[in-house]
Amino acid sequence: MQKLWAMHLEFQNSINPILVGCRISNESPLLSYSFMNNIKKITFLLSFLAVSLTIPAVQAKEVVSLQAKDGHAGNTIVSIASTNDSFNVLTALLKHAKLVGVLNGETEFTVFAPTDDAFGRLPKGTIESLYQPENRELLATILTYHVVPGSVRSTELSSGAVDSVAGIPLTISVGSGVTVNRSNVVTADIEASNGIIHVIDQVLLPPQ
Repeated sequence: MQKLWAMHLEFQNSINPILVGCRISNESPLLSYSFMNNIKKITFLLSFLAVSLTIPAVQAKEVVSLQAKDGHAGNTIVSIASTNDSFNVLTALLKHAKLVGVLNGETEFTVFAPTDDAFGRLPKGTIESLYQPENRELLATILTYHVVPGSVRSTELSSGAVDSVAGIPLTISVGSGVTVNRSNVVTADIEASNGIIHVIDQVLLPPQ
């Protein structure tokens, strides 16, 4: 969005002199070199905008900026999540459920990671209730329902059921984008030293 806004400002700056010239110049703008030069700029900007706006929806819905470096020894799933402001709730819940050690180890996993916004879409009071001691087992089940064994990139996903670490299958649908149950993958294939993170826009809740 920042890039598109910058392009919009450049477009405005390019077209304003033309509009002024049409109002106050005695010289026909069609014969002005600066006018023709600006027309070329505008044509380029409009063409670039047209291409940019055709980016697939899976990339446009929500972008999470992660500073991951492939192959970095300390770049685990948990370390990536804990250093990114989009996963504050997820990180806190993983700590409370005592699952940090599992996702910080050498065993490879694929995590469908809900953002803070995704957790915010849950009914009011849901997150608070998951911190209650009597709901710790339920919390662990919900969190491990977001995890599947091994490193699975988005190009390796296919439509159908896949077993989660919780022992409850997830439903994957691959088309113009990727969905997990009813959640959209909004940022895919974030590589960690011990697996893959796919960012999703809804929390996955196991069927009751």
